[in-house]
Amino acid sequence: MKPINELIKEKPWVGWVLFLLTIVIVFLLGLLASSIVERRGESFTLQTVKPISDWEPRNEIWGENYPREYESYRKTLDSDFASKHGGSSMTDYLEKYPELVILWAGYGFSRDYNQGRGHANAITDTRNTLRTGGAKQSPMPSTCWTCKSTDVPRVMGQKGVAGYYSGTWKDFGHEIVNPIGCQDCHDPKTMDLRITRPALVEAFERQGKSINDFSHNEMRSLVCAQCHVEYYFNAKKVEGAKYLTFPWDNGFTTEDMEKYYDDIEFSDWTHALSKAPMIKAQHPDYEMFMTGIHAKRGVSCSDCHMPYKSEGGVKFTDHHIQSPLANVENSCAVCHREKTETLIRDVQFTQDRVEETRRIAEKGIAKAHMEAKTAWDKGATESEMKPILKLIRHAQWRWDYVAATNGLGFHAPVEAFRVLGTAIQKAEEARRELAIVLVKKGVKYPIAFPDISTKEKAQRYIGLDMTELRADKKDLIDNVIPEWDKKAKERQGTLIKY
Repeated sequence: MKPINELIKEKPWVGWVLFLLTIVIVFLLGLLASSIVERRGESFTLQTVKPISDWEPRNEIWGENYPREYESYRKTLDSDFASKHGGSSMTDYLEKYPELVILWAGYGFSRDYNQGRGHANAITDTRNTLRTGGAKQSPMPSTCWTCKSTDVPRVMGQKGVAGYYSGTWKDFGHEIVNPIGCQDCHDPKTMDLRITRPALVEAFERQGKSINDFSHNEMRSLVCAQCHVEYYFNAKKVEGAKYLTFPWDNGFTTEDMEKYYDDIEFSDWTHALSKAPMIKAQHPDYEMFMTGIHAKRGVSCSDCHMPYKSEGGVKFTDHHIQSPLANVENSCAVCHREKTETLIRDVQFTQDRVEETRRIAEKGIAKAHMEAKTAWDKGATESEMKPILKLIRHAQWRWDYVAATNGLGFHAPVEAFRVLGTAIQKAEEARRELAIVLVKKGVKYPIAFPDISTKEKAQRYIGLDMTELRADKKDLIDNVIPEWDKKAKERQGTLIKY
């Protein structure tokens, strides 16, 4: 090949081409450098930050300093997304799965159980659900507010933690008006992640761990674990208080927590049909997640449910906390290189099978409750029924451990199938023992089961007067809640109404 200078002498036009090409390259490099400098300048521009008090509950006050995060958070008001097995849209699970009414007979969930909506709807949904009671019903404990509002730490500070747990749901209706938001997870001075609910801190302290020793990445899950966990109301810790407690002393597994509850002889309620002492699983998302592959690989809750995004050269966390299936490109696809359609199909493949297995469990447990009722009606004794009721208790706890979690088992599919398998095994063992008792009492087996094919039929069977319950809730919404809002406005000057 000839040297470039000889080539230019022979073909002068080559020199002009090289000259123009050099100008184009320099021009493009200049544009790139300018863009980089501009974006870096934007990312390092300091915001004019207004001071925020330590326990400021109003999310829009925080939004004045952090508008990107706040505007994305406001999208949790949307209730439009529905995946095949979840999302944020309103779904009446009692209508979809009437057996649930039987499983929760005698407990508030038999009245009302819907798909949870976004965080910004927390106060509205807590006020409206039939589970929290009406104007005349005996109110639920104030502890029920704990995970629903940024006002809770402020009230805990004023009343003391035990004092807050000692009230009723109605006692603090005028105090707790701002939905889940910024203050629940962030220090207003540094924006560092922080824990604002004592139950999580106390649970780790009983294990000899300090919340201050966890890494930033672990905190990106632990701020969620303040609420997305299994818990119970401990009536023995402080007299007169329903003290929020996590049953982690033995460990995180289903069996660990089951043993914890058995050892202290705890039950949430006595089942209205079977008379079994029952445990209601709440939403052990963190515990289930910790047994899955994502946790083992160091993935945090925020990585999937609050992925990073960029806007104007600024990288920030998307606070539109939602199902990853609504945002696959920014959540799943960061690590998984398959097409969006493939990833969604793979998730649904697993969830379809978890639901199929879960349905086997809940149908079997519902039949066990109804067979137990028949056994009692026919004269079964305490000694005959005690081991059977323990089996029913354990079967339903294990079913509920999976059913109550978000993601329909996808946070840890292997563990979800294992736990559901033991729920089915215990339910069938209970039914075998019940068959023996029923035959001894002269009952033809199998028994004739009532028609519980709809929510309404199942609720009538367990003796629920839904007309009265709905009227009482309407009285609360029309006459009591407006007074709460009036007092809240007088106290803080503004009332946050999304």
